[in-house]
Amino acid sequence: MTVLLIEDEQAAARRLTRLLLDIDPTLQIGPALGSVAAAVMHLQTQPHPDLILSDIQLSDGLSFAVFRQVEPRCPIIFTTAYDEYAIQAFKLNSLDYLLKPIVATELQAALAKFRKLTQSQSPSVDYQQLWQALNQSQRTYRQRFLISYRDTYRTIPASEVAYFYSENKITRLVCPDGKWYPLTETLEELAEQLNPNQFFRANRQYIINLTSIVTIHKHFNGRLKVDLQPPIPDDLFVSRERADEFRNWLNQ
Repeated sequence: MTVLLIEDEQAAARRLTRLLLDIDPTLQIGPALGSVAAAVMHLQTQPHPDLILSDIQLSDGLSFAVFRQVEPRCPIIFTTAYDEYAIQAFKLNSLDYLLKPIVATELQAALAKFRKLTQSQSPSVDYQQLWQALNQSQRTYRQRFLISYRDTYRTIPASEVAYFYSENKITRLVCPDGKWYPLTETLEELAEQLNPNQFFRANRQYIINLTSIVTIHKHFNGRLKVDLQPPIPDDLFVSRERADEFRNWLNQ
């Protein structure tokens, strides 16, 4: 079986080659390609291998650019240090992946999996979706809010906000002690700025911090009733349509 390595770090390429040959000494492994340009040139001019192991971040860009220019005719194992957003995208696209630093047993399992695949069974991959997932994994979220209070300014870390709510077209930032401050942003704008692992858009009026949740009650017709701290004047319900998403968010 022929294997092509796309890896710009020579030490990592040597280690990966050694691990592969320890698993199967009959593998034919050529020199590693360290850039998008080199990989494109190779795949355009040389026979395609049986398997590609590709790092994501190369010296001149992301390796997805290679496979947008040259359609791969073999399975690909991505090696990556990216977080769960990208990993979820790999799963959705039926790709395998190895988190760095690569563990020999995981590499062996990945090779065993790909030996079972024929060329006609290679997954159809949406590299644009993977690109978007990587951008999301590298995305930075709102860290703090500058608040005007009387004749002074103060900053409030986003992590210390209990929840945001909108009433009469005014968006309020509420602190754990119950104090609130008006914001110029809408809830829609805040939902794009806040870390989705920490904040959830419960309904049209509220974005809540995970740390502000006190109790969750099962309610009539599949809805969920959520108690917050500090308490809110009216009951907060998560609709039946969003209840599964809310439970998944709590359980991630």
